[in-house]
Amino acid sequence: MNNHILNHLPYKSSFRFVDNISLLSEDEVIGEYKLRKDAFFYEDHFAGNPVTPGVIITEIMAQIGLVVLGIFLVMKETEFNFSDDDSLYPLLTSTDVSFYKMVLPDEKVTVVSKKQYFRYGKLKCYVEMLDSKKELVAKGMFSGIIKHIDIKK
Repeated sequence: MNNHILNHLPYKSSFRFVDNISLLSEDEVIGEYKLRKDAFFYEDHFAGNPVTPGVIITEIMAQIGLVVLGIFLVMKETEFNFSDDDSLYPLLTSTDVSFYKMVLPDEKVTVVSKKQYFRYGKLKCYVEMLDSKKELVAKGMFSGIIKHIDIKK
């Protein structure tokens, strides 16, 4: 089931920040991502001393903590067997993130997300990112909507 959900992520190539989903239920998701040292954003942030930009940390948290869980919940709620012709698009509606540590190239991070609610198509989650030492990198509340778009039409 996890691989099926990963196949429906709308992100490809250099903007997909999900390597693995280790736990997925109606109430939570845990996933990992390893930041590659050759990622496009390290070249200029900061030259000679690369640090992961906060917007990328936020995006990793959103992709794992909100989008993966949202796709799972939409698929479960609709009881529809999505094919590869179906697309689910995330619409992030709000974030409130606090940052505690830097994330460096080649570091593996873990995102833990707990559903606050999912109703009327809107998902709200409390999301934390931990570094490879299991220390808190960032935490916050994320809200969004996952829209199903049938591209066969």
